[in-house]
Formats: sequence, structure tokens, C-alpha cells
Amino acid sequence: MTPNFLTGVSLACAIVSGIYFWKGKLLWGVFWMLTSSIADMLDGSTARAGNLGTVFGGILDHVSDRYGEFFILAGITMSRVVHPGWGLFALFGMIIASYTRAAAESMGKIENCAVGIMGRFEKFLLIMFGAVMEVYLPEGAWPRSKWLEFSLIIVGLTSFITAVQRLLYAKKLLGNRREV
Repeated sequence: MTPNFLTGVSLACAIVSGIYFWKGKLLWGVFWMLTSSIADMLDGSTARAGNLGTVFGGILDHVSDRYGEFFILAGITMSRVVHPGWGLFALFGMIIASYTRAAAESMGKIENCAVGIMGRFEKFLLIMFGAVMEVYLPEGAWPRSKWLEFSLIIVGLTSFITAVQRLLYAKKLLGNRREV
């Protein structure tokens, strides 16, 4: 299995996850989200271990990750389990945190701008936790339900904080360096 094949598997699993979330089948959404995350970790590990990494493979991985985030969060947003505004808030936050990193690394020529309060994997774990709690502690249960919605709010907030942290980190490294 090549790293690019595993990237494709990760994206396919994210799409399936989004479909299950959209249909309100939260536990199946979590299962496929977890499967997507595992495949995503394996693609990079396979590339490094087998010395198979390519620049295109890295780009494909990053783009596929954004598509995967979109499908998962779009499914959650359309499920009616959460208020759509919070789904969009989390989705935009995750995308802008990623974009900030990509801009700093490509435009600023910063080798690695993966700084911030919470990474993609931790955000996914939080979403999965919220979805599982939503199933096992339904409306009216104590503590108050809306675990998935609360998870999305935290994901959105930490994503925006991460974007600001990345901007500040880039400013610190780049100073007032002029464009070439």
C-alpha cells in the first residue's frame, strides 16, 4: 500500500463518516471518523518508513485532509443534532488554522508552522467524544446534553486561537522581512 493510496482510503472513510453523521447515526460516524484518522496517520508513517514521501504526496495529503474535515463537519452540521451555526464555526476555524499554517510555510518559507493550542487529531478526538456522549447522555440527562455542539464550539474556538498563534509565530520568525 502506497502513502497516496492510504490518503485516498482516509478521504473515503471521511466521506462515509460524514454520510453517517448526516443521517444521525453518530456512532457509525465516529467509527468511520476514527478509521479515517488511523488511515491518515498511516499514510505519513508509511511515507517516512519506506522513504516514499514526495512533495506531491504531501500536497495531496493536506488537500485530502481539508476535504475530509469538510465532509465530516458538513455531515454533523446537516444532521440537525447541532445548531448549523456551530458546525460552520468549527469548519471555518479548522480550515483557517490550516490555511494560516500553509501560508506561513509557503509564503514565509517557514519550515514548520505547526504551532498552536490544539492539533487536528485532538480536535477530531474531541468531536468523537462529543458524539459518543451525545448518544449515551441524551436530551434531559445530566449533565446537560448537547455534548456534540459543545465539542464543536471548543473546536472552533481552539482553531481560531491556533490561527492567531500561528500568525504571531510567523511574525516573530519573519519580523519585517520584505516580499521578494
